Amino acid sequence: MSRLTTDRSTEGEVSFSRFYRIFFILFLSFTLSMPATLQAQRTEPNSEAVETSGDIILLALPASAALSSVVMKDKKGFWQFTKSFATNIAITGALKYTINKRRPFNEGGQAFPSGHTSITFQAASFIHRRYGFKYSIPGYLLAGWTGYSRIYATRHDGYDVLAGAVVGIGSSFLFTTPYQREHMQLSFKSSEDEFLLGFIYRF
Repeated sequence: MSRLTTDRSTEGEVSFSRFYRIFFILFLSFTLSMPATLQAQRTEPNSEAVETSGDIILLALPASAALSSVVMKDKKGFWQFTKSFATNIAITGALKYTINKRRPFNEGGQAFPSGHTSITFQAASFIHRRYGFKYSIPGYLLAGWTGYSRIYATRHDGYDVLAGAVVGIGSSFLFTTPYQREHMQLSFKSSEDEFLLGFIYRF
């Protein structure tokens, strides 16, 4: 049973690794292909609804991630979210002021990395890391849309958005641990005459 549990854990880690490889390949292809359309967007009116939706998600997604920990009375998870959120803000801000990359069409500076993207991906990846991948799927979709909205509104290019996603996800994975592994533990002991299987749940 112990070996079976280890195998399942390994399979889960492999599946997460595969997901991130596939995700970044698709996200990289998408974001780096977007600058080619920026000139067309420059000459055609953009929909303000797209940019506004990204601004709303910027506030709603981190609030939802933090609220999920509060509802579940997960104090450690809330503290982990706070640390990863603060780290993400600090790294993103430091890079913006240090690099001071110009925005598309030279409309202002501090473009790299995208703050909207780093914040939303930090929230989505916190849910993934803490509570499981299936619960984070909507968050990743919303974070991806936020990145798209920043490119669509000509606030950032693909490199800015991709860097924001990397910083946000990295900040979460730096501090966040899986919730279930902390609260549930399966033990197994054996001898010549008996087998003992135990299950512990820590409140």
